[in-house]
Amino acid sequence: MRGSRVLVTGAGGFIGSHLVEALAHAGAKVRAVLRYTADGSIGNLSFLPGDLLSDVELVYGDLADPDFLRRVAPGSDVVFHLGALVSIPHSFVSPRSYFDTNIGGTLNVLEALRTTSDTLLVHVSSSEVYGSAQYSPMDEAHPLQAQSPYAASKTAADQLVMSYGHAFGVRAVIVRPFNTYGPRQSPRAIVPAVIMQALESDLIKLGALSPTRDMTFVTDTVGGMMAAATSDPLVGGTYNLGTGKDVPIGDLVHLILEIMGSKARVQCDSSRMRPHRSEVSKLLSSNQAFRQMTGWEPAIDLVEGLRRTIAFYKSTHGALKPRNA
Repeated sequence: MRGSRVLVTGAGGFIGSHLVEALAHAGAKVRAVLRYTADGSIGNLSFLPGDLLSDVELVYGDLADPDFLRRVAPGSDVVFHLGALVSIPHSFVSPRSYFDTNIGGTLNVLEALRTTSDTLLVHVSSSEVYGSAQYSPMDEAHPLQAQSPYAASKTAADQLVMSYGHAFGVRAVIVRPFNTYGPRQSPRAIVPAVIMQALESDLIKLGALSPTRDMTFVTDTVGGMMAAATSDPLVGGTYNLGTGKDVPIGDLVHLILEIMGSKARVQCDSSRMRPHRSEVSKLLSSNQAFRQMTGWEPAIDLVEGLRRTIAFYKSTHGALKPRNA
């Protein structure tokens, strides 16, 4: 990636900030797209070392603004499109906002790239598009079954990307991360929710504990995204980014508490459950296709990843507020 001109949407988010950091370390010329706010917030980019952040160009705008994207996207060698609404629980409350942002924003990115021939789009999807596993491990041919408005919005965005490749020649590769976790993740996600509740209380309140998830540490997910941007044979394809191992949520919670040395009790709270029939019971990736094409391998196992994540939230304890999982 050294010397490449790179645009990252969703740069202030959890995965986006880690991607910007890795790209800057690699010597890429990074333009980070941030949603404009009155206070000029840079989100999770505030965790980057100052000398590294100074090499990143910050641009403020809105994915809903096609004129903005037409100004900032062309001229890039690679566009990493991560900008999206990602909270699954909130998608049940406000589905239209997810369709407007995740589908409409993707459409605006594609339109901005429609007349370019050299730019590669790395579109970041989600394992949620598969729904509960109909067979396991799940490869890229697994049927798509949206079980939440969020998943529906990501499925539609994927189809838009594919259509622009066929219809207009937009060069794109779709990556589907499985349950990424790590430092800087929203406190409402399962891993930080457990950690932060354990730091505050001896009672952990969670939703369903039986679903299984393929937990991928954020630096491995980012490494996969960068590998996708540097392998021309991947263009036009869709690839899973996961470890190929799953863990029940209940076991994950107890592992976190064990590493923390916490004796907190775990209580299921029905108010934190997904609506009936919407829970995804099992997500387990097959990453064989991507490994064979790129040589990418997850490097951080679950215990080490959790240790790094726990250390981060302990160091920021008090600055971040616990939220529902």
